Amino acid sequence: MALESAPIELAALTLILALIGGLTPILSRIKEDRDILRRITGVASGILLASAILVVIPEGFELAMEEHDEGVHEEEETGHEEEEGLEGLIIGGAILAGFMMMLMLEGSGIGHAVHEEHHNHEGDYGHEHIHHRNSPWIIVIGLSLHSAADGLAIGSAAAGSSEAVTAIVALAVLIHKVPAAFSLGVFSTHERNERNDSIRDVVLFSVVTPVMIMVSFYALEGLDEHMIALAMLFAGGTFLYVATVDTLPDIHNPETGREALVNVIIGITLMIVILYGADAAGLIEHGHD
Repeated sequence: MALESAPIELAALTLILALIGGLTPILSRIKEDRDILRRITGVASGILLASAILVVIPEGFELAMEEHDEGVHEEEETGHEEEEGLEGLIIGGAILAGFMMMLMLEGSGIGHAVHEEHHNHEGDYGHEHIHHRNSPWIIVIGLSLHSAADGLAIGSAAAGSSEAVTAIVALAVLIHKVPAAFSLGVFSTHERNERNDSIRDVVLFSVVTPVMIMVSFYALEGLDEHMIALAMLFAGGTFLYVATVDTLPDIHNPETGREALVNVIIGITLMIVILYGADAAGLIEHGHD
């Protein structure tokens, strides 16, 4: 079990970085650089994608199977095979549930992504914002729900995994959160008439993740490891969705598709290097308490 103080430190760090990223375009004269934002988002999405597939989902799978494996020697072979099939369905269902939750939110207009708005600025649509059909509050709520999923990922990892795994999951979330918060800040300045309203949007988005880290950690800490695993797998499904959707507009654009692909590959490579270094240093140990 991770140290109880770790979630507090991670919660504070996520709050600070999200506030910095989101308030920068609101309170400063820094202009939006769409090219830089696109590159950062692509790299961050690659890191998030690699974190989901290489860390969050495998770690959740391992936790889910530990308790199952403890009793297999007492079961008949046929019954064991049936239980394994059901267990696999539950594990896959948790990942699918996380992915589908984000997909349904997006389809309902409560999407997490505001990056598409900036892509349209470069085309023939002038400065038309694609989310004008929805209230800005709807977009902020969608982003905040995504932030809650980030907090669930970190909190569940802290409740059931080693400190190194928790740190890696937190790193992926933090790297992705800064450009996401910056995009929200830019979006909010476009949509809001008052600067205080934009600040309130960013603060709400920034607070949700640290609150969810603490809530999920203390809610899951005393529960069965199987429940912690399902929470991690659910969060992994949301990671897969976000990492993919953040880069799809650029991937589908012939002018930016190749660059977007390279940026995602760079992010994946960086995460692999981090994981390899952590493993070589003996920091990643899969002995759960």
